[in-house]
Amino acid sequence: MLTEDVIKKVLAAAAGGGATAELFVEDRRSTALRLEDSRVEDVASGVDIGAGVRVISGDRASYAYTNVLTLEALLDTAGAARAGLGRGGEQAGMDLRRAGPPVKHPVRLPPGEVGADDKATVLRVADDAARATGAEVRQVVASYSDVRQKILVASSEGTIAEDDRTRVRFAVQVVAARDGEIATGFEAPGHSGGYELLERFPAAEVGSKAAAKAVRMLDARPSPAGQFPVVLAPGSGGVLIHEACGHGLEADTLVKHASVYADRQGERFGSASVTIVDDGADIGAWGSVGVDDEGTPAQRTVLFDQGVLVGHLSDLRSARQIGHPPTGNGRRQSYAYLPIVRMTNTYLLPGPDDPESILESVERGVYAATFAGGEVNPATGNFVFGMAEAYMIEDGAITHPIKGATLIGNGPEVLGAIDAVASDFDRKEGVCGKDGQAAPVTNGMSTVLLARMTVGGTEA
Repeated sequence: MLTEDVIKKVLAAAAGGGATAELFVEDRRSTALRLEDSRVEDVASGVDIGAGVRVISGDRASYAYTNVLTLEALLDTAGAARAGLGRGGEQAGMDLRRAGPPVKHPVRLPPGEVGADDKATVLRVADDAARATGAEVRQVVASYSDVRQKILVASSEGTIAEDDRTRVRFAVQVVAARDGEIATGFEAPGHSGGYELLERFPAAEVGSKAAAKAVRMLDARPSPAGQFPVVLAPGSGGVLIHEACGHGLEADTLVKHASVYADRQGERFGSASVTIVDDGADIGAWGSVGVDDEGTPAQRTVLFDQGVLVGHLSDLRSARQIGHPPTGNGRRQSYAYLPIVRMTNTYLLPGPDDPESILESVERGVYAATFAGGEVNPATGNFVFGMAEAYMIEDGAITHPIKGATLIGNGPEVLGAIDAVASDFDRKEGVCGKDGQAAPVTNGMSTVLLARMTVGGTEA
């Protein structure tokens, strides 16, 4: 992406006065299509190329970026970043050594080799399948997106790493209506890989599932309120672990003592069935990378081992502050942003229990199939999550859908409330927002029984 000579000159210009410097270079090429009202309304493609220079001195950092990759523009950017810390002078010559080979995520069908007409066709197929579900389907919005992102990260400490990432996602949202009631359904598979995603998740299947969900929820009754056993659905229930536990174990929160998990390493929070990992090296997963956005190789980090808190997530800066090696969780939205600590693919690993037996054990409770928006306070662990799709469990079976349900609780207490973990592991893809930056993430878990949780509802 840049010659080694240019890289060395830029780093030397930025790293003077005892500070260290980092150069991040990005080449991003993307395509997006959107269908609404049975018409392909938007077809867009773009190229975004640029670089950012970060200068670090102690606990302070300065950042500057440019979308021009000439040597002159890069040197100006390096000077601006260095000036932000008031440092002078240039670093002596350096040797750059390559980091270990990044984790490779195979791309069998490069999206760039698939025509826009073919991509538009899958949107129409999903639209037709969704509308064939029934007359209640009033609106279908389908979207397809792919991105190929090449990055280079080099440091004045002598390291250099590159990564080549391809991601594809296909999403369908359906609105259904009947007798004044309105409900929505959403499906959005994605992966780190190529256009072969549409072979694993055929467009007609994705459209039909989203529509069926919307139509089912038209029959929803107001949710009861109170203390209930709660069963979390495989895959989508993982967002609870992501929000209630994962964010509190990001080291930038821990070093500020702004997390309920600060200084609690080695403490037991759950049963032996509770093992939680963050795995940026999971082959083909939506949140995976080869190296993170600071050049650290992707890895699997165990956060809770059989219920005991054993790990955390860090970038280079927070790793130095916390006194442990970085875990490969330094991520940024683009070259225009500083890297921050982020989750990748966060999983509650499968357990020994049978999913049907878990349901049969519940006399009266709530089945949380899909979560909507919510709020979490990492300092206390307290959270409130809405449920976009939920059902009552009565006499060991899922019965009618409910609406207006919320789940209210506390992260550490949720871990302690996990009574059973099944073996039917699944993943769901999403986008996580933090500090104004968005990043692709995967949430994963099996069917899980929470012994008792507070459910907010609207039932009279």
